[in-house]
Amino acid sequence: MVKRQWLRDYLGIVLGTVITALALNMFLIPNKVAAGGISGLATVLHHTFGLPVGMTMLAFDIPMFFLSVKILGTRFGFNTLLGAGILAASIDLTAPFVPVLTHDLLLNSLYGGVLAGVGMGIVFKFKGTTAGTDLAAAIIHKLTKISIGQALLSVDCFVIVTAGIVFGSAELSLYGLISLFVTTQIIDLVQEGSSNAKAFFIMSQSPAKVSEAIMTELGRGVTFLAGRGASQAFVIVTDAHEVLGEGFTTHR
Repeated sequence: MVKRQWLRDYLGIVLGTVITALALNMFLIPNKVAAGGISGLATVLHHTFGLPVGMTMLAFDIPMFFLSVKILGTRFGFNTLLGAGILAASIDLTAPFVPVLTHDLLLNSLYGGVLAGVGMGIVFKFKGTTAGTDLAAAIIHKLTKISIGQALLSVDCFVIVTAGIVFGSAELSLYGLISLFVTTQIIDLVQEGSSNAKAFFIMSQSPAKVSEAIMTELGRGVTFLAGRGASQAFVIVTDAHEVLGEGFTTHR
């Protein structure tokens, strides 16, 4: 059972890294859209000095392997090395064969961001990382519980600004920010799922009547929480990405 889980994780990491490589080669790298991360730095070096993007990323990522082993554990560290190695190889090996679909910067930013977000989200979902700044985001997530997507957004802004300065184009930085924002949103969506459930917090001076109506008319359970407030009644509605229990999704 454990071996089957490991195999599924590794296959998921491979799939995610290949999708990410396609996003970089089809949309971002050829059009100088550096959407943050080590890939963004490698894109700058590629267009400045002609260095291969994949191998440049791997050179930056090797120190990240040792950091991930120390902070996130041996298994996560080896998953990091696997993800970084496959991503680097996928980028350099597929670059000569993958078509550049468009040179429109807005389309590249949007579609590149979506595809990269799907790929990286899959990698994270299967307990891996492609190293670089997304590893830093994973560490921040572990230490602070900030979502990986939002942590990645904060870390990568610096890379995007640097790319704009080197390329001498504020416009490219703006498009890079668009791509990064889209990527982070898709990462969170892949990991947490769509927000198709709602959680209600109902504060009322007539809890018995409210709970009876919910249970009899809606067929949902109710949990009482003790508290004290200044208002007579109000309702808070929040998104619930995952609901486990009777009447909802069962945990497997």
